[in-house]
Amino acid sequence: MGFIQIALGAGWDALKSSFGDQFLDFLVPPAGIGDTVVLFPAVTQGTNAGRGQNTRGSDNIITNGSVIVVPEGYGLLTFQDGAVTSIVAESGAYRWDSESQDSKSVFSGGGLLNSTFTTSWERFKFGGRPMGQQLAFYVNLKEIPNNKFGTQSPIYWDDRYLNTQAGAITRGTYVLEVCDPVLFVKTLVPASYISAGAQPFDITEATNPVSEQLFNEVVGSLAGAFSRYVNDPDKDHRITRIQGDSVGFAKSLSEEVEKNYQWTTERGLEISSATLVAIEYDADTQTLLSDVRKADALSGGRADTFLKQSMARGIENAGESGGGTGLAMMGMGMGAIGGMVPQTPGAPAGMAAAAAAQQPEAPAAPAAPDPYAQLASAKKMLDDGLISQEDYDSLKKKALGL
Repeated sequence: MGFIQIALGAGWDALKSSFGDQFLDFLVPPAGIGDTVVLFPAVTQGTNAGRGQNTRGSDNIITNGSVIVVPEGYGLLTFQDGAVTSIVAESGAYRWDSESQDSKSVFSGGGLLNSTFTTSWERFKFGGRPMGQQLAFYVNLKEIPNNKFGTQSPIYWDDRYLNTQAGAITRGTYVLEVCDPVLFVKTLVPASYISAGAQPFDITEATNPVSEQLFNEVVGSLAGAFSRYVNDPDKDHRITRIQGDSVGFAKSLSEEVEKNYQWTTERGLEISSATLVAIEYDADTQTLLSDVRKADALSGGRADTFLKQSMARGIENAGESGGGTGLAMMGMGMGAIGGMVPQTPGAPAGMAAAAAAQQPEAPAAPAAPDPYAQLASAKKMLDDGLISQEDYDSLKKKALGL
């Protein structure tokens, strides 16, 4: 049994005008089907403007010679007593022939079904004259959007870049595609949705029994997906990039779901894209990421610039507090004024002794600060742009005792 594709000839309008004269039943998709509906029954259009009414048909039997229209982006499955009997994977108009063993539309087109379909079809197909209930269902082969996921408590993953375990609460959406209709209806769709009078199977509805199952399996795979992403050498091990890389994250999530639950090979589903709407890192991870950002900011030439700015601030403070002590200390740190030891003229002996104790190899009689060296160092800093002219003038007065 199978479908024979009808040549459009002069055009679709001409074909429609002949339905009432040449064919018994005319099956089409029902009106008002949403984007997230995956499976829904074909409906009989009626008498086709008063012509071609089938008075010999039986309930839930597709009469030989009937025509079924398959829109773009959809496939068609026929069932006999709950089992798949044929499939159409290409858009067009098809005549039903229950005695034909050659369904030319099963593998034509090639772009809608993946390689797993060939295997599953061989596992489940059968033929022969129908003797019981026959039903036709459309299956959505387009992207099925707005599948939500989210966590109420943090998930944790091993992060090679942070060199520890990281954690976050996250939420987002993913896009599903049915890549193998036969596997999908055989393993996931409840029997009530592929029987006479069935309601459309909307995979995003909260009341759909499959929706909650898929949600839990995606959430259960998030930690592994995060770990796959951050530990992939191509991603440079940065979790901070995951929110802006929907394609890369979808690949990691799809691989982890396939590893855990075999969505593609056993259920005929795959995740084509995924988007993280929000990531809220736990306190420890936030601290680690803050440290990483600081380390990145101080890498390369930025570290040298930061050090120079810190030294300039120290010299400025020394000029404001009085004496050349601060300048001498900064000079020692820069290696610009070598051999200078902080000393305050007229300091008490006890303080001098304490200062000497802090200098293990300090000379017994340290030399007084050299105003010339101080001024030379300050002038160099002025020329390098590390201090202002006002700072230089202040230091000059201090060094000269003015």
